[in-house]
Formats: sequence, structure tokens, C-alpha cells
Amino acid sequence: MTRTKNSERSGKAKGPTNRRGLVESEIYEHATRLFAEKGFASTTLQDIADALGVTRPAVYYYFKTKEAILARLVGEITQASAADVHEIADRSDLAPAERLRRMTRLNVSRIAAQAARFRLLVKSESELPEEISHAHREARREVLSAFVRVVQDGIRSADFRPVDARTGALGVIGLCNWVAWWYHEGDDTDAVADTLAEMAVASLRRADERLPRERGTDGAIALLREDIDHLEQLLADQRKGG
Repeated sequence: MTRTKNSERSGKAKGPTNRRGLVESEIYEHATRLFAEKGFASTTLQDIADALGVTRPAVYYYFKTKEAILARLVGEITQASAADVHEIADRSDLAPAERLRRMTRLNVSRIAAQAARFRLLVKSESELPEEISHAHREARREVLSAFVRVVQDGIRSADFRPVDARTGALGVIGLCNWVAWWYHEGDDTDAVADTLAEMAVASLRRADERLPRERGTDGAIALLREDIDHLEQLLADQRKGG
């Protein structure tokens, strides 16, 4: 999958400026609304043309099939997200916690900007044609793998608690995805994204008192020795009391 250099944008795409782009966007808006109302399988190009007040050939000029419209939806939501989060995950100059913060913020901003379309895509997953379904599944796997990698990096550096990396990643992704069901247009998107990004990092970060003084295995061993010393002291006190 090609990873484009656009990872830290807000998730709000710039509108088209040429006539073709404007018409395509109008068709796209009406089509996605009809998919949401009637279901993808029950919507035809004629339905889309009727909603626009144009002929079917006029729609066909821009989109040969309704599957082409659906492919654009998948591309804008899951495939673009996969490329963007991987770009951030690849940033070796950023600590794992900062990468996770930026990835979460990006996902939340993108989903908030396209909440209705995101819900439509989730609800339509069982209806997706095989080729589009495959692209959608692959993009979701790419998103998960990027988050898993960053969580693993955070565990190795002792910034994050030693949790199951896949479970931690899925938890953060779920935090992002659920925005589509409660976000309302007019909400402060930046504030929402910042809050959830901080919550994602806080859910995995080690408590300050458990941060090792050294990185790597030496630091982990030092923490383990502290715990063993503590346990031995408790056992000694218990024996004395008995």
C-alpha cells in the first residue's frame, strides 16, 4: 500500500475546485445518503440519478458503476487512514507515546469529519462486493498493524505497561471508531481529538513510580528486583508477626 505524505492533516479534505470534481462530489454525497437509507444492494444508478434530478447516463459519465462510488468511500476512509497512521508509526524521531497520541488524534479527526460515511461503511460491510471488501479488510489490518507496532515499541522502551500489544491497539482503535456514533456536527473537533488522544496514551502508560531508571532489560530487571525485595520484606514481617 502506498503511503502518502499527508499524515498529520486534520482529516478534513479540501473541496474540489474544478467542475468535474464538483459534480462528482455531488453525486457522491447523494449516493452515500441513498446507500445509508436503502442499503447498497437496493440502490441503483437510476436511484442516484433521480435524487440528483439528472439522467442515468449523466451519472454514468462520472461513475460507471455504484461499486466505483463505494470504492471511493473505502479509499477515503480506511485506505487513507491506513497510509496515514503508518507514516506516523514510521517516525523514529518520535517516542512511542507521541506517535500513539498523533495516530489517535488523526483517526479521531478523520472519523469525526466523516461520521455518517464511517457508520455507513461499517453497516455495509456484509454487502461489500468481494474486491472492495478485500481492500477494506486489508486497510483495516494495516491500521491495526501500525497501532500494534507502536504499542510494542512503547512496551520495549518501558513507556507502556507490558500488556498484550494487539489488545491494547484494538482498545485504542475502538476508542477512535466509536466517535462516529456520538460525535455531533458543531462539536469542537480539535478538543475531542486532543482529549481522546490523551486518554489513549494514559490507558497504556506506566505509572510514574513504575518507570525504570534505565531503559531496556537492565531497567526491567531493576524493577523486578525492587518487587522481589518488597515481597521478601512482607514475608519477613509476616513471619515475625506469626
